[in-house]
Parts: sequence; structure tokens; C-alpha cells
Amino acid sequence: MYCPFCASTLVSQPKFCCSCGKNISFLYNADTPQQARPSEGPDTTMVDELIAKYFTEGHSYEVIVDFLATKHSVSLSLSSLKRRLEEAGLTRKKNYTPLATVQAAITDELKGSGQLFGYRAMWQTLKQKYSFVVKRDDVMRLMAEMDPIRVENRSKRRFFRRVYRSMGPNEVWHVDGYDKLKPFGIAISGCIDGYSRRIMWLKCGKSNNDPTIIAQMYMQCAAELGVIPMRLRTDCGTENGLI
Repeated sequence: MYCPFCASTLVSQPKFCCSCGKNISFLYNADTPQQARPSEGPDTTMVDELIAKYFTEGHSYEVIVDFLATKHSVSLSLSSLKRRLEEAGLTRKKNYTPLATVQAAITDELKGSGQLFGYRAMWQTLKQKYSFVVKRDDVMRLMAEMDPIRVENRSKRRFFRRVYRSMGPNEVWHVDGYDKLKPFGIAISGCIDGYSRRIMWLKCGKSNNDPTIIAQMYMQCAAELGVIPMRLRTDCGTENGLI
């Protein structure tokens, strides 16, 4: 069996891929008879609404299946997901939003924080905030026409420096991992306070993809210091799911 996200070979049946850290428990749940597709009725309607929501947000089929399994305890195979999307008339190959509508939304975004977006971030914003169905290449072309100076600066790695603001200590802790040394068996995870720049923890181990390990580091740090932050800032990796 292979991981659907990174194609690594799975020796046993782990809940998380040892290579990319993604949740792959749905691979086994999909084959479990007692956890087959949900029964007809209100639950089916709820599942269809969740599928439509994640689809319009632009997630891939594999990620939608993963979200349904981990967040909603709904086991669904890829073929069943595609069938339900087809029945709902949801497809990525048609029903595109008119480009004039997309251009108007990009114009509004460029008046605010969207002026700092690259075309990928703008594409995600259009899908998640406006529920648009649009090609990424079209967004890239429109941004090059509407905001050529910033597009050129980004292509030349000339970025606008932004000012980081924080109200005080322990308002935001920033958590991230460092993977460059993982081929040598060293997986690093760290956390820093955004205001004081104090290193809350910096540890290495065999893995920094296991959410239980990251959660243990956080709980240990909070217990030793006797404080917790108002907010945690992390990336969208599976390893940060528990904290």
C-alpha cells in the first residue's frame, strides 16, 4: 500500500504517513464494512453539504476524504465521493465563474491585504471567500494585467517589508518544524514568542510530523512556564492538528 499524498510505501497500517505526516487512516476505514457510506436520511444531507463546502473551497478529492474521516467521522471512498459530486453537479471542468466577475473581486482584494497576495494566494481566496470556480492560470493572467508592478517585483523577489505588531508577551506563539535534517534522523520542532522573540522550546527527535509529539511539547512548555498564549500561529500541517 502507498501513501496517496507522497507515494511512500506503507509498511504497516499507521494512522499518519511516516514520510509526509498526512493522516491516512481513511485508507483503512474505507474498507471497513461497519463504517461504510452513511445511511440515507438527514445524515446523508449533512454529508452532501460538507462535500459541497470542501469542494468549493478548492480542496482535492483526497483531502476532502481525509477531512470527512478525521473531522466528521465519515468514511467515504474516492469513487463514492466523485459519484456524489457528479450527482450534485459539481465538477472542476465546467461552470466557471465569468472572468468579469472574477476581475471585479480581484480589484476589491487589491484595495486591501490582497495587494500582498501572489496569484496562488489570490486563487485560494477567490475559491474560499467568494466560492468562485476559476482556473489558476486565469487568475495569474488577470493579476499580471491589473497589478503588473507588484507581479514583476514578486518575480524578482523584491517584496514589500511588513511591520509585525504584537500587543505583548504570550499574545502569539509561533510554532513550526525544520525538515532539512530529517534524512539524517534529526527532526526539529520549535516555538517562539512573537513579542519577546523568546524561544519557548526547540527540540529534536525522530519525528516532527506526529501531532501527539507536538502537543506534548506544547503542554510541557505551558506546564513549566505556567502560562498559555492567547493564540497559536502554525502552518496547516497535520502535525499541528491537536494544538
